[in-house]
Order: sequence, then C-alpha cells, then structure tokens
Amino acid sequence: MCGIVGVVSHQPVNQVLYDALLLLQHRGQDAAGIATNHSSMFSMHKANGLVRDVFRTRNMRSLQGNSGIGHCRYPTAGSSSEEEAQPFYVNAPFGITLAHNGNLTNQEELKQALFKNDRRHINTDSDSEVLLNVLAHEIQEAATGYTLDPDAVFKAVAMVHRRVRGAYAVVAQIAGHGLLAFRDPFGIRPLCIGVNETDDGVEYMVASESVALEGIGFRFMRDIAPGEAVFIDSDGALHQRQCADNPSLNPCAFEYVYLARPDSILDGASVYATRLKMGEYLAEKIRKEFSSGEIDVVMPIPDSSRPAAIQLALKLGIEYREGFIKNRYIGRTFLMPGQAIRSKSVRQKLNAIADEFKGKNVLLVDDSIVRGTTSREIVQMAREAGAKNVIFASAAPPVLFPNVYGIDMPTRGELIAYGRSNEEICREITADKLVYQDIDALKRSISDVNPALTNFEASCFDGIYVTGDISQAYLDRLEFARHNPKNAPPEDAVTTQLHLKPVTAE
Repeated sequence: MCGIVGVVSHQPVNQVLYDALLLLQHRGQDAAGIATNHSSMFSMHKANGLVRDVFRTRNMRSLQGNSGIGHCRYPTAGSSSEEEAQPFYVNAPFGITLAHNGNLTNQEELKQALFKNDRRHINTDSDSEVLLNVLAHEIQEAATGYTLDPDAVFKAVAMVHRRVRGAYAVVAQIAGHGLLAFRDPFGIRPLCIGVNETDDGVEYMVASESVALEGIGFRFMRDIAPGEAVFIDSDGALHQRQCADNPSLNPCAFEYVYLARPDSILDGASVYATRLKMGEYLAEKIRKEFSSGEIDVVMPIPDSSRPAAIQLALKLGIEYREGFIKNRYIGRTFLMPGQAIRSKSVRQKLNAIADEFKGKNVLLVDDSIVRGTTSREIVQMAREAGAKNVIFASAAPPVLFPNVYGIDMPTRGELIAYGRSNEEICREITADKLVYQDIDALKRSISDVNPALTNFEASCFDGIYVTGDISQAYLDRLEFARHNPKNAPPEDAVTTQLHLKPVTAE
C-alpha cells in the first residue's frame, strides 16, 4: 500500500518528514526514504527496513532543505530490491523526485512507449519509476524555456492522467520550482492536505492519511479530489486544479477494513466509525444465524478488528473480552512477504490468555481473511488455550479476486476463499463455524458514515475493477509473472478462466 508525505515549510523539514513517516509506518514496513530540496539541490537517503532503522543521525543531517517528500514501502511481489525503495529521482527536466502509493495497470505499455517514443530508460521493475518518467516527459513537453509555471505543471498532470491507468497518489518535488501532489481520476488511493500557520508564514503538508497531518501539528484542510493536482510553488503559494476529464470518487474499501489507521479520516469518513458500523452489520447477521447461548464471549484479533468486535458484542449483548495480547514490535503479518514468514510471525505476535478461553464458546472477530494462514494459526491457539468451540467472524466479505491497485493479493492460489464454499473455508481454518460480512453491508458501513460516498473500489470482494481496463488475460499474465519472475509469458499462453464479474466502472 505504501505511505507518502510531502512538506513545504520555512524551517528544515527532515525531522517533520521522519515523524510523519513514523505515523504512516503501518502502511509499509519494507523500505523507507526521504528526499529534500535545498537551493535547487536534492539530498536523498533510502534503504530497506523500518523508518527507525533506515535513518541515522548522519543521514538526517545530510537531508537539508525546507521542502521534501517521504515514502514508506509496502512490499508487493518482486519489489524487495533496495533499488526500488522510494523516492525516485530523474535529472531532466529541472530535476524531479517522486514518491507513489498505488499500482499502474498499464506499466508495460508505458515502459515500451517511454523507450521507443520518449527515449527514456527505466532501470528497475518499479512502476513508480515508470510514473516518474511519464511525469518528467510531460513536464518537459509543457514547459517553455527555463521557466515552469503552475499552468504548465497542471497541463503535464492532465497528460499523465490520459496516459496512465491504475491507482496512484503522488507527491513530487521539482527542483527550484515547488512541490506537486496529485491523485488518480478514480480516487482509489487516499491523499489529503493540511496547513500550519506559523509566525514565519504558512506551511503545507500532503499525506496518505489525516493522522500524519494531525500528529505533526498541521490542521487538516481537505482530501485531494480524484484527478486533482495541488502545486506549492517556490514562494509558498498554493495552486490547485482539476486535471482529469471525468473524475469519480471510488475509494478503496480495504483501506477502511484494514489498511488505514482507525484515527484517520479518509474522504470524509472516519475509519474508526466505519469499523464500528461493520460490527453492527455483522451482529445483525450473527443474530439471524446463531441461537441464544451459542456464543459465550466475543474476542477481537488485535488490532484492526477491535472496533468491530466491541460494537458487535454490544449489539448482541454478549461479554467482550481481550483473549489475545499483541506484541507490538512484530510487523503486520499481512504485509510480510512469504507464507512461511507470516505463519511464524503469528505466534510471535499474539499470545493467548488461557483463562479467557477455557471451556467457553468463543467468537473470534477479525477484520478480514485473505490467505487464511493467520486465521488457522489463531483458531489453533484458541483451542490450545482451552476453548470449547471456536466461531470465526470476518468483518469483511470473502476475498475472492486479485487486487491490481496496490494490495499484494494478486493470485487465486493465495486466496483461501477462491473456489471454496464457506463450509470448506471453515474446515481449512479449523474453526467450528464461520461468518462473513456481506458485501452490501460493508459498503453501507462506509456510506452510513459519509453518505456522499456511494461508489467504492472493492474488486477483491466483488470482482469489479473500476478503471475498466482489467481483463482475464491481464490477470493471467500477472499470475504467470508472479510464479515465473524470470520469464516472459508465452505468446500462445492459454487463458485461465477466472469467473470474473463484468469489468465495468461503478
């Protein structure tokens, strides 16, 4: 998923960027980087690892300047190389650094066009480097001479929107000219802007989530609209413009389920409030499917599911207890690359309190079930702690389809719900019973909090890809590339049936 941040200040921004990345660490634990701008020169440091491990005092001292951008990377398949840590840099035109959250669905097509038509070389497998070069080319085409005004910047972003497909929230610096931020025309990935009035003048920050702004002391202004670009020039003046032809807001539903922090507000909806609503709707379904006395206690799987579990227990009138204690120094297992690492980390991350389980019919509530690895381990831990029966509830619907917009669940083989009934999934995770949230209830959970949100990017649940460019052949190539990273797919490869729903925009 990744976290991005950009700051324009009257003071050095290295510490502000570092602190903001700590607040966004939940969005990516694979790599981190900061690039600052000082007197038309860039300083940059990036490496694999957590924010606290990547930056040492000597690194921070080298990051001079009153504006800069930062990034913490969430690992997707094939992106563990340190060369793919962000921000990325290109020296022409002017010099540009860029950090990106999302995934481009026409990356290969763009890469070929950049080489053949724009004479630009891409040195990594990262789609973020592709996006940077597309932006750089369009800025070069829009600029006149040695100057770059906001109109030229917005013209370049408009051309990026026409060329690029997929999900992207971007922060970029143009050396000596200013800081640019923009969001894809479907508004899939989140991006917001905040302001801080000081004695020296106005400062601006853009970030993936509002919690990064508020934690640093900036006042939340608003979410950046789908297709919109904001440009803060070298004088600190804010310029903003809609740069897409037909923008529409389709925020990623999985942000509200799991990825975002509960204290963030995304597109006008409190993440915490949406998770409470998920608990309410799940309680309604459980009330219909279970008889009174069948559940003794409700327990969350820390931490993302806690609001849903609390509200569920309240609505059902069942005792809520904390049965698992979380080691906060272990990373989020969904974000960890590799099944073996995830499975081992579950036991390191959670420990059961035996007295809370012994002889009880326990309802465990998790935010979602993706691969099933974590769920199976947790059910077994509950049984080992003495639970009489283990009922498992997911605050999200079954994850049935690959995600192509930046979440690392691209193949069917990794999705426990694909091709299985609820009963079969229940047996796989070794639970006694299993309950999933309904897709309509999930969407209502978000719309109830902000009625202006009516459309969502929920492809991993419903198979509808809002960008309208995802076919079965595309997903087959993605799956082939994931399992054969060193080889290109054969021209006559047989298309596998994925049973996708119609590929249309909501």
